[in-house]
Amino acid sequence: MMIGIGLEPQACPTGAASMNLPAIYVPAGAMLRGHWRGETLGSGTDVWKYWAERRAGNLSDEAWRELEVGIARSPGTCMTMGTAATMMSLAETLGMTLPGASSIPAVDATHAHMASRSGRRIVEMVWQDLKPSAILTEAAFDNAITVDMALGGSTNAIIHLVAIAGRAGVHLALERFDELSRTTPTLANMKPSGEYLMEDFYYSGGLPALLVRIGDRLNLDCLTVNGATLGANIEGAEVFNDEVIRSRDNPLSATGGTAVLRGNLAPDGAIIKPVAAQAHLLEHTGPAVVFENIDDLHARIDDPDLDVTADSVLVLKNAGPLGGPGMPEWGQLPIPKKLLAQGVRDMVRISDCRMSGTSYGACVLHVAPESALGGPLALVRSGDEITLDVASRRLHLDVNDTELERRRAAWQPPPRHYQRGYGSLFLDHVTQADQGCDFDFLHAGPDTPEPAIY
Repeated sequence: MMIGIGLEPQACPTGAASMNLPAIYVPAGAMLRGHWRGETLGSGTDVWKYWAERRAGNLSDEAWRELEVGIARSPGTCMTMGTAATMMSLAETLGMTLPGASSIPAVDATHAHMASRSGRRIVEMVWQDLKPSAILTEAAFDNAITVDMALGGSTNAIIHLVAIAGRAGVHLALERFDELSRTTPTLANMKPSGEYLMEDFYYSGGLPALLVRIGDRLNLDCLTVNGATLGANIEGAEVFNDEVIRSRDNPLSATGGTAVLRGNLAPDGAIIKPVAAQAHLLEHTGPAVVFENIDDLHARIDDPDLDVTADSVLVLKNAGPLGGPGMPEWGQLPIPKKLLAQGVRDMVRISDCRMSGTSYGACVLHVAPESALGGPLALVRSGDEITLDVASRRLHLDVNDTELERRRAAWQPPPRHYQRGYGSLFLDHVTQADQGCDFDFLHAGPDTPEPAIY
């Protein structure tokens, strides 16, 4: 049997899907709200916000130290709707936790009760031989995608759901995320897209209350780890604060929190979180300012002579699964210091990497295929016009095909990061963003035979 306890809610269901042994996940829970000078703080989100103000010269060292002390007041995960909160919620939606487990704050007494009940339940699951393969079905993943959109969840959720599904033998195409996003309203008024934090979400009814609000969009017959269906688990749940968990006729957004983009710059897809971006940037054309890698970015982003304006499109290359390597969270590219001084707080930014689920802004992420593979992102040059149109799901490099072919013929791949060991294995077998950034040899396949015992 497996009982997963920890801060990485994507790892436990992924491993459980691979092993296919009776398994239950115990979410770590979010930390308490942060506080600073009378303001409620959300970890990650408000760090990015005030770090920009510090870089702009608007926040003193003393104020920054106070903010650091006030932003993490207890054990637990980030209390915004970042990757941890999103994936805890999606693990519950998939049926891998006890009902209501994902929303309980880490230090709440109910959390210990839930952990105890989980320990008892996993023993029962072993006797019942209830395995993840009975729970992690195609319908369950559709439920998880729908809830992700209603939560305004982390952009990382797409990669993680695709990876978990791949281990479970379910194919999740990016198109399915976009189909469900177009028809699912964002109801969770949570940072970084909205105003509130996980503690507020819990007191407002938690995930079961949100599921009731969108129950007609879910497959309520899906089995969960307690042996009951998702529908039975949320029966009787109520919303206690309509500002935190919005009603269907008063959504935070009429559509889901994440959009999937296509175009000649991202043939295999890219994503953006429109609900966390400034609206005027969701339809934008501007000249590229290109950084070849993260070192180039750090060396030049605050150069007073950098040729950049608020209309520019910042582009970071070589930051994907192979180029990073490891697809690091660099996607919320910093606003150039001279633009911060002018009051600019958001710009269109494009990369083949990820960003923290607590991040915000008009950041186009997960561009596939990545630049290190010679994807179109590798061919972008400073000054090229790039068009982003979220409503039409379009990401286009405004350079003619003949010129792009000329650039492609001259392109050289970056040096390989590793020649041996685990790093080399990683580079040989990790998949692209649209395939979950997982090892290809861990996708579902024939059972591994048990070794003979002599």
